[in-house]
Amino acid sequence: MAMIGTLLRHLDRFRRDHRGAVLVEMTLITPLMLFLSAGVFEFGNLIHDKLLMEAGLSDAARFGARCNSQLYTQYSGFTAINCSDVAANIAVFGNAAGSGDARINGWKKLETPPNPSNNVTVNTATSCHDAVEAGVTKYRSTTPQVCIVRAVGNYPYTGVGMLSFIGIGPITLHGTHEERLIRF
Repeated sequence: MAMIGTLLRHLDRFRRDHRGAVLVEMTLITPLMLFLSAGVFEFGNLIHDKLLMEAGLSDAARFGARCNSQLYTQYSGFTAINCSDVAANIAVFGNAAGSGDARINGWKKLETPPNPSNNVTVNTATSCHDAVEAGVTKYRSTTPQVCIVRAVGNYPYTGVGMLSFIGIGPITLHGTHEERLIRF
């Protein structure tokens, strides 16, 4: 009986002693909080890259829809340009010359041979569609056909590695933007 009494006294004293409780709680919670914080950072980085890509494609399609290569070839003082190349420069670099750093690190214009996982293409060729198909109005227009410019981009997201740490493979971001062709 004395042994049980001694054991109960030690357990009672251990139960009342709160020294070190915060250390134990912190030891249990810290890895989870670090893991969640890193996940939030990774997801924010992924969304940021996707928004930069969409902004570039929108700018490229808008330029391609309004670019008229004949303007640059018919008048003296202008040099001939390829609207698709300039639009792709605008998508990737944010400027017509294609100089400086890419909007997203590692994003490129269409390569030769093409690398479908990491490129931008802008189709400024006349891609025309019927405004009304089978009685359904697809495009609001005063003309029977609507021509569009389409900018398409892919980007393999590498990120900071949190996704690979939890076993999620590489993610390829895809984006598309279309604008009506407005030539003058």
